[in-house]
Amino acid sequence: MKLNERSLAFYATCDAPVDNAGFLHKKGGRHAAYHRRWFVLRGNMLFYFEDPASREPVGVIILEGGTVELVEAAEEFAFAVRFAGARARTYVLAAESQAAMEGWVKALSRASFDYLRLVVRELEQQLAAMRAGGCPPPPRRPRALPPKENGCAVWSTEPAAATMSTSTGARPGPEPPPLPPRRRASAPNGPLDSASFAQLHEWYGQEVRELRRQWLGNRAQP
Repeated sequence: MKLNERSLAFYATCDAPVDNAGFLHKKGGRHAAYHRRWFVLRGNMLFYFEDPASREPVGVIILEGGTVELVEAAEEFAFAVRFAGARARTYVLAAESQAAMEGWVKALSRASFDYLRLVVRELEQQLAAMRAGGCPPPPRRPRALPPKENGCAVWSTEPAAATMSTSTGARPGPEPPPLPPRRRASAPNGPLDSASFAQLHEWYGQEVRELRRQWLGNRAQP
């Protein structure tokens, strides 16, 4: 595979958000010594630099077809990126903490088109199942008090004493948010099973925003 160095350098240092970034200790290819490098993960490419201020990467690891696994090494919190093949190189890296290692292993395990393909396939299967079985509305909830916690109906994190009745002379608490309306059986532009995810997201989002606006207005009233 031929990679254009100028394009890689631009992609490695562009202002677009990164998938992960931080210091890792990288074991040398010919020597057992570890070198502290600044790593930047973008898509399925793992760039490493001398330091965060560097404008050109020292190298790049193409993660497609690789696997990430924990290994025992001289450095603590070590893991490796392995590739299949007799001549394939194994990259041994070490994080600076347990949390950093777990974050890197999770991010690198998802940084491939194979993983994205599996995710898309799973979402397509879920969407097909929804369209085949329909999307019935949820049962109507009775207009009753919310579930009780320790004997008190709680709508927010405010103390329960703030919701005492006015007969005791205490100030009543804020009104609870209104119950969401029962979802209609069909969307404005057609039945639910033919609506796209974006249409459903926008449709139900309007109801949620309106309910939130009403609730915030009630809380602001004295």
